[in-house]
Amino acid sequence: MDFESRVLPELRSVLAEFPGFQLEDNLELSRSYLSSPPIEKSEHVRTASRMIPSAAGEMLVKIYEPAQRTGIRLPAMLWIHGGGYVMGHPDMDDALCERFVQAAKCVVVSVNYRLAPEHPYPAAIDDCYAGLTWMTDEAELLGIDLDRVAIAGASGGGGLTAALALMARDKGGPALIFQMPLYPMIDDRNITASSFEITAHNATWNRKNNLAAWNMYRGYPTEESVMSPYAVPSRAESLAGLPPVYTCVGQLDVFRDETIEYVTRLAQAGVDVEFHLYPGTFHSFEVMVPHAEVSQRASKSYVDAMARALNP
Repeated sequence: MDFESRVLPELRSVLAEFPGFQLEDNLELSRSYLSSPPIEKSEHVRTASRMIPSAAGEMLVKIYEPAQRTGIRLPAMLWIHGGGYVMGHPDMDDALCERFVQAAKCVVVSVNYRLAPEHPYPAAIDDCYAGLTWMTDEAELLGIDLDRVAIAGASGGGGLTAALALMARDKGGPALIFQMPLYPMIDDRNITASSFEITAHNATWNRKNNLAAWNMYRGYPTEESVMSPYAVPSRAESLAGLPPVYTCVGQLDVFRDETIEYVTRLAQAGVDVEFHLYPGTFHSFEVMVPHAEVSQRASKSYVDAMARALNP
């Protein structure tokens, strides 16, 4: 049975329209696919942009918070956009970040980390760590509760979320109570069954793109860029001591098996995990076809999970 026939009928329409990423042949064109028109902003959420110190000088962050705030400190979440480490911008997740603010009654900080191949590893993870430390260092300014801090991201952002949880653990902070690496890009080896299975051109992320993106992200391969868990979270020797995890993945996602393996290792290390596998769905299905029933169910599940974690 071919890839498209295995996809849920309510998701198939996008496959005929999606041109497919062409990372090796035309990266700039591929990047343009992730640009989205401005959303109609919610009157219940206030959004601001500012430049903060980063490993390379300054970095843009977007800050989302309830429009009507009291003096009560709110929980906080660092959001890391997706794009395979080579594409994407915080603007593309405005609507999702607003959902998190309203559901979890929290402050969201979204980081515009540097992209490969112009800025290979460790640029992105260094920027994410700088964003996390800025957010917690500026708790007074942001009005956040340091006892309720979480991190989250999807796809490449999910990989950076997993890496950031490892880095925060190893550096002794900032303290995290929850992590949400959604369908994360965490293993550069590309040896799982699903990494060979998902090869269709119109798959929203396939083996060819994954190989190309990892090569761009690692840059000139060194032992550090290939073996460090901060580059490749699946290579972490120990997952003990990490914060609780929520994750999900589509059954027709190239990341299916590496996610399942990571979830298994987390559970074996004593880390609490909630995991959902969605049959008939491909990579980023809930973003690509947001009004489908399965998409609404999936996104509501992870938004609600974050709300529960930040408001225990």
